[in-house]
Amino acid sequence: MERTLIIFKPDAVQRGFVGELISRFERKGLQIVGMKLTQISPQLAETHYQAHKGKGFYPGLVRFMTSSPVVIMALQGKDSIAICRNMMGATFGSKANPGTIRGDYGVSNSYNLVHGSDSPEAATRELGLFFKPEELIDWTPAVQPWVYDLTKGTPE
Repeated sequence: MERTLIIFKPDAVQRGFVGELISRFERKGLQIVGMKLTQISPQLAETHYQAHKGKGFYPGLVRFMTSSPVVIMALQGKDSIAICRNMMGATFGSKANPGTIRGDYGVSNSYNLVHGSDSPEAATRELGLFFKPEELIDWTPAVQPWVYDLTKGTPE
């Protein structure tokens, strides 16, 4: 099972979407293996978004991500990175399809509600930034056989 990092950004927290967004991921069949409400420090935001350092939007992004509490989740599931990226929708809310998180709740090209890892390598790096190993829980939900076809021993 693949793991990914999801951040409900300050705009999602301030707009009261946390419960709704958690529900969307859970209803899809993704498993929460770690979650916390936190205030990201400027240093952590700079480290997390270091790939964007030097770009014009970088200082505003760091300010935005440190402006309010965020909810950080580690989700697990078969192909969880691709599934979460599809659920989030296009980066800009104004261009995101209805039915996606950004398409249903976003209109801004700056405030886009949610971050999700974009690759297995990024997920490993990002999970390590936001969670200590002991904060991620290995467990098997009782509903798992109803989410995945496990008749061959691996999730289908």
